[in-house]
Amino acid sequence: MSDLIDFFNRRSSTPIVGLTEPAPSESELHQILTIAARVPDHGKLNPWRFILYRGDARIRAGEYLAKRAQQRAEENNEEFSDSRREQELSRFSRAPLVIGVICSPRDTDRIPEWEQLLSAGCAAMQLCNAANALGYGSNWITNWYSGDEEGRRLLGLAPHERVAGFVHIGTAKAAAPDRPRPQLQALVSEYQGPFEG
Repeated sequence: MSDLIDFFNRRSSTPIVGLTEPAPSESELHQILTIAARVPDHGKLNPWRFILYRGDARIRAGEYLAKRAQQRAEENNEEFSDSRREQELSRFSRAPLVIGVICSPRDTDRIPEWEQLLSAGCAAMQLCNAANALGYGSNWITNWYSGDEEGRRLLGLAPHERVAGFVHIGTAKAAAPDRPRPQLQALVSEYQGPFEG
């Protein structure tokens, strides 16, 4: 059991530029996705799905995003430089595998949509944990296109769906750098009664 505690104590995100080939094998990917789908899910709704961006699909996604980013810049009378174009073109090709975790909420009066979104977030975290447990690096991001209706459409989402995250996965070139972690005393309190603002 202490190995599992050590694993969670050391968990960190690998910078996307530090992820390289190989990606998980097909059997490892199946294992990762199976673990990701084993999360709290009030009502057993499965209010999420996964989109795999790999191979040439990563390049096509970047081409769509570059065009959309240029369109947005023009709409706002902003400059769209060559370096910005290159940045957008490479959004999904920096890591060998990107998994979109998509919140696809179910229409029900019993389970609020925000709860379904939390379940999708749990799936994204489990993707990271499973990939890390198999020895791969991972990084969970959203970025501008997650909040852009057309950007979401270009990446394969239906109008009612939202992005919980894009999890980039690959082999880490080096150990992930740690970052300062929050001090628990600033985050934990004993219940004292109703909030008096």
